[in-house]
Amino acid sequence: MNRTCGIAWAALALLAIFFGASPADAQPVDYTDLLARPRANPTQRIHYGDAPDQFADLWMPAGNAMHHVVVMIHGGCWRADLPGFELMAYAAEDLRQRGIAVWNIEYRRIGEPGGGYPGSFEDVGNAIDWLRKIAPANKLDIATVVVVGHSSGGHLALWAAARQRLAKTSPLYRDNALPMKGVVSLAGIADLDAYRVYGPPVCGGPGVIDSLVGRASRGPWDIFTDTSPADMVPLGVPQAIISGARDPIVPPPFGKGYAAKAAAAGDRVQENTIGDAGHFELIDPNSRAFADVRAAIIRFWD
Repeated sequence: MNRTCGIAWAALALLAIFFGASPADAQPVDYTDLLARPRANPTQRIHYGDAPDQFADLWMPAGNAMHHVVVMIHGGCWRADLPGFELMAYAAEDLRQRGIAVWNIEYRRIGEPGGGYPGSFEDVGNAIDWLRKIAPANKLDIATVVVVGHSSGGHLALWAAARQRLAKTSPLYRDNALPMKGVVSLAGIADLDAYRVYGPPVCGGPGVIDSLVGRASRGPWDIFTDTSPADMVPLGVPQAIISGARDPIVPPPFGKGYAAKAAAAGDRVQENTIGDAGHFELIDPNSRAFADVRAAIIRFWD
């Protein structure tokens, strides 16, 4: 684990700073703060599969012109017992009001039938590819799709952007994966190996990663090659890696470590750590941090 030791020590140091903060300091937003707010309604819910959680919400802006599209992938530690797609509704509405169509996807997660490997990955890929079916009727510009993911969804967003580079021997390989214009990872868990060993226990520890990648049924030498973006670089897609300086769930050193590795492999990567932001400010349109997130998304179309 030499390649991640620097990440580990830096992450632990950051956590010590975070939890040692003065009681007078403003506390970061929690997901319960978000969910306590009223939520707007999407334009339409569309199922891309037969399972209950194989659906996505389409958020359509006003107007008849062709619309840029953001695919949103929620976090929640890949676990079915934690909040999911509803956490991204606030960001989806913000982007809709600015003329951007949003495809906010749900997928099978750990703890429900079909969740984990390969189901969670297959669902994300299938949901994204489903845009081809709905694009003509909704005037969606699927030639310039940007995928945005938060936390474990940031991991899946990076993974989805790299699908065309999967080995044909992988069960996750598809020969016609929809290409991405760019990917924005918000506090994304981009290096599964590093997070498994050094990550805070809030997501459930190594067991959650093991369930996600199918460790019990796969050889130990291949569990990250088709599941962890850090082991798949270069992804071949421009990336924005955004972290909150006060994030105790995915501390910034994880994002910085991944960004450095991706850049060294030849990827175009912009890394940004936002001061005074925690984990959930990155998906909260009421936060100052979200202005940076919004700008990072729009930049891919400039």
